[in-house]
Amino acid sequence: MAALGMVGWWLAGMMTVAPAPRVVSALEKVRPGVSIPGEKEARLSLARGECEGAQVVLPPGVSRVQVAPLALRGPGTPLEASVWREDFLEVKTPSNSQGGTGAWPDPLVPVEAPRKDTQAPLVLYVELCAPKAQRPGTYQGALKLDMEGAPAASVPFTAEVQPFVLPATSSLPNSFGISLYSIAKGHGLKPDSPEAQTLLRDYVTALLAHRVSAHGMSMEPPPVRFEEGRAVLDFRAYDAEVGPFLDGSALPSGARFTTVDVRDSKAARTDEQKAAYYRAFAEHARDKGWPAQLFFYAKDEPKPEDVPLVRAQALRVRTAGKDVPVLVTSPLDEALRGSADILAPTLNCFFPRPGPQTCRNVVPLQTLRGKLAPNVKVWWYQSCNSHGCTGGPAKDSTTEKAYSGWASYMVDHPAPLNRAMGPLAFLSGVDGELYFDTVFAYNTKDPWKDVFEFGGNGDGTFFYPGTPAHTGLSRHQPVVSLRLKHLRDGLEDYEYLQLLESLGERAFAREAARRLTRSGYEVELNGGRWEQVRREMTARLRQRWNAAEEAKRSGVHPK
Repeated sequence: MAALGMVGWWLAGMMTVAPAPRVVSALEKVRPGVSIPGEKEARLSLARGECEGAQVVLPPGVSRVQVAPLALRGPGTPLEASVWREDFLEVKTPSNSQGGTGAWPDPLVPVEAPRKDTQAPLVLYVELCAPKAQRPGTYQGALKLDMEGAPAASVPFTAEVQPFVLPATSSLPNSFGISLYSIAKGHGLKPDSPEAQTLLRDYVTALLAHRVSAHGMSMEPPPVRFEEGRAVLDFRAYDAEVGPFLDGSALPSGARFTTVDVRDSKAARTDEQKAAYYRAFAEHARDKGWPAQLFFYAKDEPKPEDVPLVRAQALRVRTAGKDVPVLVTSPLDEALRGSADILAPTLNCFFPRPGPQTCRNVVPLQTLRGKLAPNVKVWWYQSCNSHGCTGGPAKDSTTEKAYSGWASYMVDHPAPLNRAMGPLAFLSGVDGELYFDTVFAYNTKDPWKDVFEFGGNGDGTFFYPGTPAHTGLSRHQPVVSLRLKHLRDGLEDYEYLQLLESLGERAFAREAARRLTRSGYEVELNGGRWEQVRREMTARLRQRWNAAEEAKRSGVHPK
């Protein structure tokens, strides 16, 4: 009897210590051989108009999983979750000393997609999105998992939908590049095929769903003819391609592009024709009522020999009127003075730091504004000047330090660095963000094997080509990255901070942003501290929002 009792105790003990799924913050990157503490249940907080994610790490030895649809129920319409499986990219050359070789999570593939590396951990990315009309309150459900290699499990999910609302369209203007031709190459399609055209729309819709506006796309300008000095453009194909992203019909949320690039036309040959063409472009956008900011992208990163070209471009565009600002990607440069309506230096050009300078003219933002005409906007963008352009740690320690710590979109960098641009934009007061491409590696290699470009893993690439062979699905689709989720979360941080400021909490908002990103190269890397700041911002927003709503109901103007 005693022996049987001991056996029963032993079996019970085995059952209590059996591995179970654990929930890990989205601010961590789960890698093979790296132990990250987790929780038994997921607890998320999200504003109306916001998306939030959590990672569910399955027990070791699980080779496959089936996931039942997850819907959280509460006071309003159920919140339906989207679930992906995290795939891994094998990094061969680190971006710098903050990166590393080996497997890094990045592609978010369908759960049922074939696994390439069965030794890597099986991690699910679970995302909840609350529409603007979602009723605030507590929503609950459970993620049911049928695992091969472990007992079936159920992971509780609780989401608190907050009363305050984030705008569907980003409050921070931005423009990230994307190309139909790169997408077609990555998927093995002809650019003029209907399938490639549909794919382009899918990719751009995915960007917009993550609060990102696109430039480039098909790059096809509207056909134009000239009649007595007047440009007559045929906008039918252009409007079909770009219109849904400018009028708010592409997504149920009504999100729109914040910006749109003016596509140059080779058919406009003389300066007079070019000016007429730009004028007609601006008139069309105005007639359509599109609120997005038009811009003309001048010669990218002009060298000294390109200065005459940039000056000529600016003169031609300005002859057309004031509706099309000229964007110039350059540090402050006397040779280009007066040419830019939007000046966009790289991120490292704004923050002086000890050691070798990685920008030829480092000028803090407020100082820079004092040297520019009052109407000139200042954007910024990331480049290899943040992580180093050669790949791997620099041999000289002072040089390596100069290229470390910066906000970064690289695969092998910590998640807080991927997320930092939003809070940093609020703290600095920059007017917008530019990025050169989101599918660059499609042109040069198989992104599933390698996205190393310009000395960094993922520089210019936020997607993976979701071909049927990789996804197990019947049609081509964009595969978004974990980094695109982090970028989106940073833009949502920006919205929280903007909303706090609008409700009279500017000092609180600035201090919160400073705790996350003290400068472009001083980013808080502890995910727990990011979450604590988010909780504090949420509590303050609830307090302020409820007071403002109560004041509206009582007819008293809130102070």
